[in-house]
Amino acid sequence: MPMADFVRVADVAELPDPGKTLVEVDGDMVALFHVGGTYYAIDDVCTHDGGPLADGELRDHKIACPRHGAKFDIRTGAALSMPAVRPTRAHDVKVEDGGVWVRLRADAGAGGPPLHGAVAAPVVPISTCCTPAASREAGGSPAESTGPGGPLCEDRVREMLKEVKDPELFVNIVDLGLIYGVTLSPAADVPGKQHVAIDMTMTSPACPAGPQLIADTKRAVGASPEVSAVEVRIVMDPPWTPDRMTEAARDQLGIF
Repeated sequence: MPMADFVRVADVAELPDPGKTLVEVDGDMVALFHVGGTYYAIDDVCTHDGGPLADGELRDHKIACPRHGAKFDIRTGAALSMPAVRPTRAHDVKVEDGGVWVRLRADAGAGGPPLHGAVAAPVVPISTCCTPAASREAGGSPAESTGPGGPLCEDRVREMLKEVKDPELFVNIVDLGLIYGVTLSPAADVPGKQHVAIDMTMTSPACPAGPQLIADTKRAVGASPEVSAVEVRIVMDPPWTPDRMTEAARDQLGIF
């Protein structure tokens, strides 16, 4: 397929620095930016829900979708924050004869890899409470809070949490990497039951789905007869990045 030609979309004097505008290139709507003396162009489409990026807030080289706040790098089209996980298409831009020219690229992400820093997911120790042999070696009898899957433990709680799904991405919060830790302790007021504390993060500090995820988390774990109470502690440090997702979540979202 032959490469598209450059199309003049604006005069250099039309767009302030910093500034943004919406232009049409060969029938496609493109968001054009002027930042730091350089022009950039990306599709005017948030890959989360098709929101108009040119209407969003521009800060440095980041544009935020006005609908749910997903951020994109205007230089590469890379998705920088949830709920967007796929890049939008970046295009070639040149300045010539007093005009700004844009040439459409064929594929999303052609401008380079995402610029967000990769943060390794915390290493979570595997609890041995789910292993009958471990209980026998400890010299104790089976705990009173033993259910069909064995004694209540972190592994079982995480399985319960897989029933909680992000309402926008439809991926469970465990595979999304939102669960930083699970702590169980005997309930002081109800013998034989457990108090469960869950360290949980959000995809962004202003995540609109936060209250729903917290409520669903409490319901999913609190429904167990072995649990006396569920405490959800929101943790924003280290911040969440898409690198925390499991392979299963990446496959479900089409990220390779």
